[in-house]
Amino acid sequence: MRIAVPNKGRLHDPSVDLLERAGLHVVDGADRQLYAETVDPDVTILYARAADIPEYVADGAADVGITGLDQVREAGPDNLTELLDLDFGSCRLVLAAPEDDAVETVYDFEGGRVATEFPNVTRRYFEEMDVDVSITEVSGATELTPHVDIADGIVDITSTGTTLRMNRLEIVDEVLDSSVRLFAREEVADDQKVGQVETALASVISAEGKRYLMMNAPEEALDDVKDVLPGMGGPTVMDIAGSDDVAVHAVVDDADVFETITALKDVGASDVLVTEIERLVE
Repeated sequence: MRIAVPNKGRLHDPSVDLLERAGLHVVDGADRQLYAETVDPDVTILYARAADIPEYVADGAADVGITGLDQVREAGPDNLTELLDLDFGSCRLVLAAPEDDAVETVYDFEGGRVATEFPNVTRRYFEEMDVDVSITEVSGATELTPHVDIADGIVDITSTGTTLRMNRLEIVDEVLDSSVRLFAREEVADDQKVGQVETALASVISAEGKRYLMMNAPEEALDDVKDVLPGMGGPTVMDIAGSDDVAVHAVVDDADVFETITALKDVGASDVLVTEIERLVE
């Protein structure tokens, strides 16, 4: 099975890191190399431009791909299945116009000009809104086009909106909410190896923001300890040889650890150990 991964840019390192944390370690991933083997002899990495990955998967050059939803929607292949939101690379594709223009809604663009690096997504958006515009495809510096009389507005990617504000542009509407996803070609989406990769990646994502708590507690305090723990499906309780105490294990959200430990101590728990979780298969 071949996985297409962004070869550079802001999506490359998080994608490779996620595969590594999922156990798919790259064993010969030298720089500028097109392919790389992994520790699984049945899984190969294909490095490609993020924008090309949807077509690579759709055409069979790869079986699954990791890239942004915005790139998939722009490429528009109809034989891809989304398997998993990988929970990074979040951004928005927005419609924006100069701050000093009298533009308040998308309908104010009727008969106007819009510049974008995403002509297909933009065209579908305006068609759905029943607004007639002229779309100009550009390959960069989209935010400058309204200031040099190339366009009346833009459709562009933003994460924080800082670049738009720096260029005196304000958001009129959100076109697409995007993040990095795992996609597969429809005919292989149910294959066993694809499912294994999906499960491995999902286990890393599930472990994000979780901590594993282990502690000792008097058996008579067990009900109080269970009331304190917000664990997944309840804590695991084990007898301790030669002791009246029991060992209690639970998974909790990282944000709850401080208050949970305080409450556990108050009800009699001791020797509380907190560890990170690398993977969590649910």
